[in-house]
Amino acid sequence: MIVLVKRYLGPLAFAALMAIIHFGIWSVSNRSLPLMNAPSIVNGFAYSGFQENQSPLEKEYPSTAELEQDLKILKPLTNRIRIYGALENSEVTALASNLGFHVTAGAWLGSDENANRREIEALKSKIKNYPRIERAIVGNEVLLRNDLEPEALFKYLDEVRKSSSLPISTAEPWHVWLKNPDLVKHVDYIAVHLLPYHEGVPVEKAVDYSLERYNELMEAYPRKKIVITEIGWPSHGPTLGAAVASDVNQARFVREFLAKTAHKNYDYYLMEAFDQPWKQKLEGWAGAYWGMFDAERNEKYSLQGAVPKDDRWEEKALWASLLAFLPIAFIAFRFRHWGLGGRFSMAVLLQACITTLVVAWNLPGDYYYTLRDFIVLIALIIGMGLTSAVLMIYGIEFSEVMFKGGWKRAYKRAKPLPADKELFVSIHLACYNEPPAMVIMTIDSLAKLNYTNYEVIVVDNNTKDEAKWKPLEAYMAKMPANFKFFHLPQWPGFKAGALNFALDQTSPKAQVVGVVDADYEVTPDWLSDLAPHFMDSKVAVVQAPQAHRDWENNFFRRMSNWEFEGFFRIGMHHRHERNALIQHGTMTLVRHQPLIESGKWSEWCICEDTELGLRLLESGYELRYIDDTFGRGLTPSDFKALKSQRFRWAFGAMQILKHHLPKLLGDSTLTFGQRYHFLTGWFGWLGDALQLIFTIGSIAWTIAMLAFPTAFSLPVSIMITPILCFLVIKAALGPVLYRKTMNCSWKDIFGASLASLGLSHAIARGVMMGIVKKDGVFKVTAKGKAKINKLEILNPIIEEFSLLTALIICSLAMLITRGFTNIDAQLWVTMLTLQALPYGSAVACQFIAQRPDTE
Repeated sequence: MIVLVKRYLGPLAFAALMAIIHFGIWSVSNRSLPLMNAPSIVNGFAYSGFQENQSPLEKEYPSTAELEQDLKILKPLTNRIRIYGALENSEVTALASNLGFHVTAGAWLGSDENANRREIEALKSKIKNYPRIERAIVGNEVLLRNDLEPEALFKYLDEVRKSSSLPISTAEPWHVWLKNPDLVKHVDYIAVHLLPYHEGVPVEKAVDYSLERYNELMEAYPRKKIVITEIGWPSHGPTLGAAVASDVNQARFVREFLAKTAHKNYDYYLMEAFDQPWKQKLEGWAGAYWGMFDAERNEKYSLQGAVPKDDRWEEKALWASLLAFLPIAFIAFRFRHWGLGGRFSMAVLLQACITTLVVAWNLPGDYYYTLRDFIVLIALIIGMGLTSAVLMIYGIEFSEVMFKGGWKRAYKRAKPLPADKELFVSIHLACYNEPPAMVIMTIDSLAKLNYTNYEVIVVDNNTKDEAKWKPLEAYMAKMPANFKFFHLPQWPGFKAGALNFALDQTSPKAQVVGVVDADYEVTPDWLSDLAPHFMDSKVAVVQAPQAHRDWENNFFRRMSNWEFEGFFRIGMHHRHERNALIQHGTMTLVRHQPLIESGKWSEWCICEDTELGLRLLESGYELRYIDDTFGRGLTPSDFKALKSQRFRWAFGAMQILKHHLPKLLGDSTLTFGQRYHFLTGWFGWLGDALQLIFTIGSIAWTIAMLAFPTAFSLPVSIMITPILCFLVIKAALGPVLYRKTMNCSWKDIFGASLASLGLSHAIARGVMMGIVKKDGVFKVTAKGKAKINKLEILNPIIEEFSLLTALIICSLAMLITRGFTNIDAQLWVTMLTLQALPYGSAVACQFIAQRPDTE
């Protein structure tokens, strides 16, 4: 009982500790900030009465009761309001008058002369009927929007001034007043908008900047009274220059302005009383967030006391901690034999992923979302979930390699059996359109095996050129009787079809089948040191790693070699630990009887080797991996060949996943570990497909932001953080594991990372095509050296080059249009830059592949 308590109590305690740390980080990062206290009375508010789901653009207006309730909310803070139109929500003037407000009335002017006439007449009527109107404003930013020529505006101003003794003006930003001195002659006072956020002024300088502009107007027009009809700061919105929109910055600006203007002769209206979500369509993202109260009429900040960065942080932190608690406890229990560092690193990554998803889920509570926004958010949350899953899979592999302290299933070479006890091995070599000299080299290496009880069957299928297969036929005719050659002029099933033909020709004595590729030079001890593993009846496959030769004097082949090595030195061990090996089609030995009984090689799948391995696992067999070199082949001839090979692997992986999904998810003999690896082992490649989708989406969104800046804005940082993290972690984990597990230089690590990134697009295409298509085409990977016409150098990478070019253009356009110092633009461009790395790497790989060998 005590042992059981300790066994489960430890993981629970670990999860509780992680929750406390997580909550503590939230608490520290969201400490309420002490700000300057301000007077509790505001001179006046700019007021629009539209509720959260109402909009004048959609002809949806607030009720009289809603407008009255708004005014009652404002009454403790002020007794003055400014309204913008005479016709929309026309009852506001009467309601405000009844509640004791002084009103600055308005007439909304635009480019429609008839509408303007109605507004002017309505304004003049209100001025006559409501004595609580203390002044009027004819038009709001009409000249700024270029809705009217100055002379047309002058006529409206003069008309209203003649009809009333009240002070009359029009409202414009400070610079418009300075540029239009004639405008001052047609007004009784200057109604100015001071909104330093729009000018990119940092919040710490914004109040002083606003007062400087006020004083500048006073100096320019000393005989005119100045009324600040809009001044404020938004709580959300894109970063403009050094101006950052946030809850804290909004409170800071308003408090500082109120404090510095207290007891002085400033006449002003805060922009604005309540958030107006409908303004996003006209003014962009920030337009909705200028209110002291949100659209649900909750106070966003007070005028005294400390201000929290996020007043909902406790709710978010609690949900994130609770959702992560049991998964972290499972990690601590399931991987209790790993080092503390491994469990801690996985727990941190998991908590970060869940926190990101929780924050994203809560975005509609912090922002006003339209239907389009919700659709985009849901798509992004799905993307974030998939990205988080990929990150966790990377994290599990990383933590196991870095912190486990050794592999439990680490098999070595077996002791060779006496000749009279050797298992009979039938070696199969399938080739198509291969250089005869290369294949003959492989045949010669098989003839030199330190083994007596074996045969070699060479099958050349579908090679049309007699110069390719006739020399093989002639050479094999001179070999011993246990070497057989078959040429199949027209044969279905690609490599799997040829191997199945070889099975039909296999000696009845065969107990083990070996498969090698046509370019491999096998070491003499391959069979003698590996075949004895089959003395264990549970073993169905013994796999040796793919290794390569002739790569040392060419940087591209060197890159390719080390990129392959990463999987065979890291990934294969990670999977082998739970008997979830990926079988490969060369340097592999398979027990003959299970191979036949399970249905031979699958001709429907272009990765027949891996598919067979999974079938054998489903039958309850063991697959063994011996991490020692027993043969070396050639790397792909160039980057085009490397891409083609990786595309085939990704396509075949999706074929396998679709075909075996019922057994991976349902009733089968597969263990939890085997299901895990075959369900998640290809998530890294799915991540590449996700990266391609995000890249295309980012390019499209950037174009939309450039073309329609008010309709499309930069996403909040939480939306792009997971993408940034995925790209950074993917780029960082590989080099760390390479240094841990392999004896290679940083130059080789860089080359392998470059090749891996460069293959991302080919993998993404393979995954997508494999998902939507059933049948694939097996393309033989070209080996050795290849030459390409310089005029055709971009042909193999035209898609990558096009995406890279698009990302570069988008990045430059964003910086030019939004400003090189704009933080939001910098973050977006950083994401575009990281997204460009795979495509830039592909271009680099293509050019590196053209470099000649060194001496």
